[in-house]
Amino acid sequence: MSRTYFGTDGIRGRVGTSPITADFMLRLGHAVGRVLRRTVDRPSVLIGKDTRISGYMIESALEAGFVSAGVDVMLSGPLPTPGVAYLTRALRLDLGVVISASHNPFGDNGVKFFSARGEKLPDEWERAVESALSDPPNWQDSTGLGKATRLDDASGRYVEFCKSTFSSDLSLKGLKLVVDAAHGAAYHVAPDVFHELGANVVTIGCSPDGVNINAGVGATAPDALVAAVLEHHADYGVALDGDADRLQLVDGAGRLYNGDELLYVMTADRLAYMGPVPGVAGTLMTNLAVELALQRLGVDMVRAKVGDRYVLEELTARGWQLGGESSGHLLVLDKHTTGDGIVSALQILQAVRRSGRPLADLLAGVVLFPQTMINVRLAPGTDWRSNPNLASEQEAVTRELTGRGRVLIRPSGTEPLLRVMVEADDADVARKAAERIAATL
Repeated sequence: MSRTYFGTDGIRGRVGTSPITADFMLRLGHAVGRVLRRTVDRPSVLIGKDTRISGYMIESALEAGFVSAGVDVMLSGPLPTPGVAYLTRALRLDLGVVISASHNPFGDNGVKFFSARGEKLPDEWERAVESALSDPPNWQDSTGLGKATRLDDASGRYVEFCKSTFSSDLSLKGLKLVVDAAHGAAYHVAPDVFHELGANVVTIGCSPDGVNINAGVGATAPDALVAAVLEHHADYGVALDGDADRLQLVDGAGRLYNGDELLYVMTADRLAYMGPVPGVAGTLMTNLAVELALQRLGVDMVRAKVGDRYVLEELTARGWQLGGESSGHLLVLDKHTTGDGIVSALQILQAVRRSGRPLADLLAGVVLFPQTMINVRLAPGTDWRSNPNLASEQEAVTRELTGRGRVLIRPSGTEPLLRVMVEADDADVARKAAERIAATL
């Protein structure tokens, strides 16, 4: 059975358009509750959200759906996605629910779920929920209804968890950091984490108003962070996205580091201070230069499909701990069960602190291959795979880049876009090749 509503990262779409409507969210909560009750008599779930104004509507509808199915609900209010995953596990709950569209504009929203262990749920579970959505509801009477409570200290608990992932022998004293929370879920969490570890913290993107999430700030708009770091003469800048599972990092010179580079730094740090690293997981988008640099360290790298859930699947299957995406979704499985922008930033700053070297020096031997990415918006129902002009041009470019680059064409899992990526040892070659391919669409 194919999935109708679930994509690569839960259910996401435009608010006010199916399925991001109040009536569907009530049905979704009820359906998920019924699936939970197949294995747990009295399930309990935690619902967290980012700062989008539509979160109020979705939260209320999901709460009603869960309670109507006999499920107890705890509400955390705004909390990063990894914070919900952590608290679900720490409080021994049966499910974590996050209301967020991550890096998307405020007009979008969505819902994603975490297991009792704080992990992304498998496709089979999502199919069971979709099947339950098509069944008639089974409304509980008053004696069978769930209850709803608010978890008032959710953010404080999560702050302490994040701090615990940083070496107790180190601190951030003497560092000046700019922290950009994208006006999102970490606005009241991230600054406290870095401040309580000793850093002098300057904040931007920490004043949400319901509609400014990801607007010109955060991990998807790092120019604001670069400017703030230079303006305040900071040592480093940390930018998160709307739900704080993605990281971008800037040094005092204004240089921006992507997820591939940060994954390399974490791996090299582990090798230097903690022993062998059997391997890491990247994605189809991971820069070829990083793969080659890891090989020089004696570390294998495997490529998963794009999406942190697929990176997680590779790591779990192989018993590895480190993985990530170029976008800044990084996984450190001995610290957390899911991607966490704050925890990832702490691992990088920890590497800087215990090496005594600036981040640029830790990456001196890694020179990224230029990549050009062009997003082509597709009309609904477009069958791009059968486009003969696209196939012909892709084949021609692949032949031309043999031994010096590669081509990757893939649909976005969250937006109606086709992503055309060309990587080559020359930036101009990569750009022109990507433009040639995109032009066929």
